[in-house]
Amino acid sequence: MRKALITGITGQDGAYLAQFLLQQGYEVYGLLRRSASAEVIGERLRWLGVIDDLRLIDGDLSDLSSVLRIMSEVKPDEVYNLAAQSFVHASWQQPLLTGSITGLGAVNVLEAVRLVHPAARFYQASSSEMFGKIQESVQSERTPFYPRSPYAAAKMYAHWMTVNYRESFGLHASSGILFNHESPLRGIEFVTRKVTDGVARIKLGLARELKLGNLDATRDWGHARDYVRAMALMLRQETPDDYVIATGRTTSIRDFCAMAFGYAGLAWEEFVKTSSDLMRPAEVDVLHGDAGKAKAVLGWTPSCTLEEMVAEMVEADLARHRGRITQMLPIEARLTVGA
Repeated sequence: MRKALITGITGQDGAYLAQFLLQQGYEVYGLLRRSASAEVIGERLRWLGVIDDLRLIDGDLSDLSSVLRIMSEVKPDEVYNLAAQSFVHASWQQPLLTGSITGLGAVNVLEAVRLVHPAARFYQASSSEMFGKIQESVQSERTPFYPRSPYAAAKMYAHWMTVNYRESFGLHASSGILFNHESPLRGIEFVTRKVTDGVARIKLGLARELKLGNLDATRDWGHARDYVRAMALMLRQETPDDYVIATGRTTSIRDFCAMAFGYAGLAWEEFVKTSSDLMRPAEVDVLHGDAGKAKAVLGWTPSCTLEEMVAEMVEADLARHRGRITQMLPIEARLTVGA
């Protein structure tokens, strides 16, 4: 049985990756950073029904000693570094934390692999945000980076350190330059989930409006379930390399809103308001990926359309809020609702 160690296992990508690897017969371990929010730790893993099938180990990416300890204990065949301070907007308010976890944290994992278990195959979660102020209209592995946020700069450092460890020490280290990928497990602070959650609240009478920032920003959105499959495919290649993972289709936030509200039978223009407080200090206007290399080498293509993903996200948020409404009702009303 192959063993995989996942940092960031309680996040969207970590949960879907854990589910995928367990289905492939892997023994899965996850690095877990303890926090005051202990009651919500593992919520995504529970939602997927896999939390009892894997092992969570206390550790922290900023503490090399804990990463060394875990690497020595687990001796994984594959290491997936997905942990990060990944909310772009927050990276301007917390640039040092972002650099420490998103950038240096990745190097701590690389160093632990090099020192303890260099035979392990390593995956780094790079980001399309590294392209930032785009230098080419469609971005591939050959497109120069131009980061436009502390988050993107930290991801760029981790990306190039992965290349450095591959070339300097011969590690099987690959990076996936993933374009935006979403799902019902996306954090509420991200715009796509903010939209679908807002649709659900408005549809159920829990809210009257949804405040957003730049509606004209354009992204290449795919489903996280497809993207974690690409991660695993990278580590199954004989030669490590870097790959862009994207759908090749771009959509504005404005059109994403129209799609999500339309699915619920609502006109988005009646409910969406813009707020200057939600604008980024430096915007990334357009991201449009070319995943031709991933298709040719990995045999990877996305299986879920944007429309299918939006429908899944809206339905999930409607179900969440209906469940919360039911829980707030008196017992007699709950019985009536369930009848």
